[in-house]
Amino acid sequence: MPMDSRTTLSDSNDNSGSSSICFASQTETLSPEICGDVAALRRLSENLESIFKPPDFDFYSDAKIIVDGDRQVPVHRCILSARSPFFRSVFSSAGREGGGKFELKELTKDFKVGFDALVAVLGYLYSGHIRPLPKGVCACSDEDCSHVGCRPAVNFMVEVLYASFTFQISELVALYQRHLLDILDKVAPDDLLVILSVSNTCNKACERLLQKCTEFVVKSDIDIVTLEKSLPHDMVKQIMDSRPELGLCGSENNYFPDKHVKRIHRALDSDDVELVRMLLKEGHTTLDDAYALHYAVAYCDAKTTTELLDLGLADINYRNPRGYTVLHFAAMRKEPKIIVSLLTKGARPSDLTPDGRKALQISKRLTKSVDYNRSTEEGKASPKDRLCIEILEQAERRDPLLGEASVSLAMAGDDLRMKLLYLENRVGLAKLLFPMEAKVAMDIAQVDGTLEFPLTIHSRNAPGGQRTVDLNEAPFKIEEEHLNRMRALSKTVELGKRFFPRCSEVLNKIMDADNLSELAYLGNDIPEERLLKKRRYMELQEILSKAFHEDKEEFDKCSAMLSSSTTSIGVARSSNRLMFNK
Repeated sequence: MPMDSRTTLSDSNDNSGSSSICFASQTETLSPEICGDVAALRRLSENLESIFKPPDFDFYSDAKIIVDGDRQVPVHRCILSARSPFFRSVFSSAGREGGGKFELKELTKDFKVGFDALVAVLGYLYSGHIRPLPKGVCACSDEDCSHVGCRPAVNFMVEVLYASFTFQISELVALYQRHLLDILDKVAPDDLLVILSVSNTCNKACERLLQKCTEFVVKSDIDIVTLEKSLPHDMVKQIMDSRPELGLCGSENNYFPDKHVKRIHRALDSDDVELVRMLLKEGHTTLDDAYALHYAVAYCDAKTTTELLDLGLADINYRNPRGYTVLHFAAMRKEPKIIVSLLTKGARPSDLTPDGRKALQISKRLTKSVDYNRSTEEGKASPKDRLCIEILEQAERRDPLLGEASVSLAMAGDDLRMKLLYLENRVGLAKLLFPMEAKVAMDIAQVDGTLEFPLTIHSRNAPGGQRTVDLNEAPFKIEEEHLNRMRALSKTVELGKRFFPRCSEVLNKIMDADNLSELAYLGNDIPEERLLKKRRYMELQEILSKAFHEDKEEFDKCSAMLSSSTTSIGVARSSNRLMFNK
């Protein structure tokens, strides 16, 4: 059902505080008196809407609604109080203490309502107009998607529905309920749970949506474990009891984990992999039979997932009763560290779900287009969603090449101290230039810190709790801890070259400049040498900055040249973001 931004709503409040809808799209069929009233209402709507826009928006406001701790929406108490019984109660009880600031998460009882959804609801309260769905917010990053029922669209409408219910705006609840009813058959099964949960919260206000959505979930292949993680117990029981009545007896519909499997899942919930190992020794089941890796990837900490993988007891490409691999679950989880961990263990990015989706497409359809395309320099969005897509794209483009870090070591020469120093500073530069990508690689390789660029000599008891090694020992002894650290740093470099090739190209240019190694051997005791070292450091910083920005400009030009090809656009966007996720 399209939403016309020109639709006007009258403001005739009844005793309950709700507003009745007066559609005025065909004023020519109305009497002159009614036409005059409609025109007056339209002017009033336009006048009120004008103060909800910059620059008057903030200037005349007397309260602010804080979203996500940093973004603020200025509002006007008198207008919101007149339009919403909820705000009338909130403002009257709060008075003017505290500077008139209100946390959105407190207003919505910790339910996640985004900035765009809040603006849509407030825009309606000010103007009486239903705004069109914001394209960048309600569209995913998959160019082949119709964007009718993808996750960003569902999330936006659900957030507006919940906020409208909480703020007691009955006509907006009715409108978004109808819109969600229209797209239910186009929504992915797992996304239905988001709608079902909110419609259950709204209860009688969304009774039709609750009933229809429940029917869709009953007929879906969503297993009981997923249902229990998403819905109240009474709803889960209702769904599972309804399936046999409809003759839905397939294994994917009626998979019930036994007691031993539940014990394994509870151990994973407690991040106790050692307990999982002990339970497996009892011999009642295996990790695959318990779908333990699927469970860990979906619901547990990344560290727990890594420890479970390290047991080496699970088939990395095993499918659950719904036909999903662990990598499919990781794409839905949107955690870069888990995705990279699975890929390095042999997860296949080409595997399809029963409905024909790869992990890459799952990840794209969960990511808002506006977030995927937003410049990282703005610092307004987490790069996690975009990074997941880039990792999966890189995994699909080519098979990961093993042993690439050994090439970097060979370039450092035969001296083991030089090899370790090379790795320390390559990882340190990656952490400086590409912090998100470096963190993913370092966490997987279990590298807890670096000597950091510039190349100063650190003692073993360096401040800040950083784990360092003394590279200036005389004679330099390769102890076991040095060898272990070298292996971990080498793995970090290898992961970077596998999944973040664009970043690695920039680092190659800097590391091949024959500047870094020289600095390591400048003395630390002679003032003249310390001064020389400082000057060389400043020069190196200039070289690094210049190389970085030149590479950025060069790649931006390449991206523009490739804009005519849809495929090339995808590759260019991916590489550009790999380069500049700072």
